[in-house]
Amino acid sequence: MTMQGAPDPESEQGRVGAEPGRTHVSAAGLRARGWTDGIVRRLLGEPDRLSAHPRFRSAPWTRMYRVERVEAAEQSAEFRSGAAFRSGVAFRSGAAFAARRSGAVRKAAGRRGREAVARRRREVLARILAEPIDVPRMDAGELARRAVEHRARREREATASTAGIAGTANALGAPSTLSPPRSPSPPHTDPASLDRWKVDYLRHRLSPYDELLEGLSSREGRGRAAALLRQRILAAIAEAYPELVEECERQVRNQQLGPPAGEISAHSD
Repeated sequence: MTMQGAPDPESEQGRVGAEPGRTHVSAAGLRARGWTDGIVRRLLGEPDRLSAHPRFRSAPWTRMYRVERVEAAEQSAEFRSGAAFRSGVAFRSGAAFAARRSGAVRKAAGRRGREAVARRRREVLARILAEPIDVPRMDAGELARRAVEHRARREREATASTAGIAGTANALGAPSTLSPPRSPSPPHTDPASLDRWKVDYLRHRLSPYDELLEGLSSREGRGRAAALLRQRILAAIAEAYPELVEECERQVRNQQLGPPAGEISAHSD
């Protein structure tokens, strides 16, 4: 039995090259217009003609449907309701896919960000642990003199700052309740205070090591890195000046840096 409209294999009239333009729509063209195979079978049935591939004669015949029949079927309620349903499904599927993809991208970016932060923190901590701390050496008398001068300079700066605040308060008509700090008196300074000033002075001399913290934000653990650096500096001071071990340990405790864990000692490295 020969299908209605089936081409004669020996006739060029059945070939695609001989097909009149825009008079027929292929199965692929129907899919592009929103048709499914099931709707094609229900609304169009058998193709109006079959066409061979223009280059590959061994390829399967292409089903072709007259444009008039296709357009008429597309006006039917069944096709329109099916097209609306398919469009909604496609939109929801596309939206869900986009949402999943967006969420996956955000998660991947967040994971990469956290990994970068952790890597940066590890690098800085490793550099702080590996950096040798070179403490300036001097005899006890010279260290005491410089420590007292450093303390006096800091108190002069504090006095100037206090005077500036008091001047601002007076200019605004408010009474000043701040009194300038007293200048240190070396001959009568108690040993504990002098040791504290010595350690403070040495820490000031070692402040260039703060460059190890550059580029590290609070989010990346700058506070922890700064605490580790201070602990290493105090350990180095204690090693260079064994008589200051007790003061170094006290500063570690007061700054809540954790127990010295063997680092703050006259023999630590």
